[in-house]
Amino acid sequence: MTKIQTVTNAIINQGILPLYYNADETVTIDILKSLYKAGIRAVEYTSRGESALSNFTKMVEIRNAEMPEMLLGIGTIKNLQQAEEYYKVGADFFISPGFVPEVAAFLIPKDVLYSPGCMTPTEIITAEAAGVTFIKLFPGNALGAGFMNAIKDVFPNLKFMPTGGVDTTKESIESWFKAGVSAVGMGSKLVSKDLMAAKDYATIENETKKVLEIIRTLK
Repeated sequence: MTKIQTVTNAIINQGILPLYYNADETVTIDILKSLYKAGIRAVEYTSRGESALSNFTKMVEIRNAEMPEMLLGIGTIKNLQQAEEYYKVGADFFISPGFVPEVAAFLIPKDVLYSPGCMTPTEIITAEAAGVTFIKLFPGNALGAGFMNAIKDVFPNLKFMPTGGVDTTKESIESWFKAGVSAVGMGSKLVSKDLMAAKDYATIENETKKVLEIIRTLK
């Protein structure tokens, strides 16, 4: 099995891709451990702050030592330099807010999953032509589940995951899965700024377990 397929399967199997960023290295690691304890085996860390690269490097170190099954992805990749930096420190997969051709050309030949954000059929066609197989529908709250339902038959060979606006409720998650997505990306609705600030890792773990259980009942 290819590495791209392995990562794709891991995300689809859990049905959710948690994503977060925190400037503090310790908080970053503690959240990762909470998600792991909840049953998560693929997570996206967003490259949005000055400490993102050093924090992610530490995440890889801790993962290698304590949670070898965990796949670590990096999000908000907007240019080739970022992709190269995170590839060097061991990112398992890469996610962008939009399609970046140079990033696709760098990663896909290396058998590394690249999931770009797309919000039009033209963008999806362009990404598919570049070898992308896993599309991030972004922003999900602007597109809505109806968009997925309308395009799914046009792209039978692609997997889709909305990010942005997906809530932790059964109603929200179910609407997307019924429309045909393979997983949902979930950031602040799951790992909120308030929970991070309070270092309430127990709630993060419990809420993640609830979402995983909702997804299990839907499959």
